[in-house]
Amino acid sequence: MKVIVIGATGTIGSAVAQALAARHDVVGVSRRGPVRVDLDDAASIDALFAGLGQVDAVVCCAASGALTPLDTRRDEDYWRGLQGKLVGQVNLARRALAHVRGGGSVTITSGRFAEPIRGSSLGHLVNAGLEAFVRAAAIEMPRDIRLNTVSPGWVRETLLALGMDPAGGTPVADVARVYVEAVEGRAHGATLLV
Repeated sequence: MKVIVIGATGTIGSAVAQALAARHDVVGVSRRGPVRVDLDDAASIDALFAGLGQVDAVVCCAASGALTPLDTRRDEDYWRGLQGKLVGQVNLARRALAHVRGGGSVTITSGRFAEPIRGSSLGHLVNAGLEAFVRAAAIEMPRDIRLNTVSPGWVRETLLALGMDPAGGTPVADVARVYVEAVEGRAHGATLLV
């Protein structure tokens, strides 16, 4: 299968690309690599698909959002994560429909917090929105294309990179296996928890 992995230079994306490359032809995509896309720019998503043609699966590990306190003064600063992570991934899923072969899959990324923390209100809103989108949009997917979201919590390697206690994190290899399951498995309209 030909699989696009968006965010292929990040912690999760690079592990997903590596895990999928054992059995599939993987096209690694990032904002700064040789094959580029910016989820904030719908024209960039169109250009990506125009350049790659038909594929069997699209996996997006690129979406992230910073913690943004509810009392952030400027609306633009508060809503910034909504555009790339939520709207960008929805645009990606919509545009992928014309380029994913029948029986293929689109996998996006939501996420979860162990518990609400200061600044996580927008993250909770975005993640819940993505999961609701997948559940509802699954019935509209043409040609037996499957749509799922993977919802990772803290990743052990990210916690280490941030100088935090890694004990509560999931090893990135375990996270990558869930994305592989989304691509190769039968799940549809599901949120796959890690």
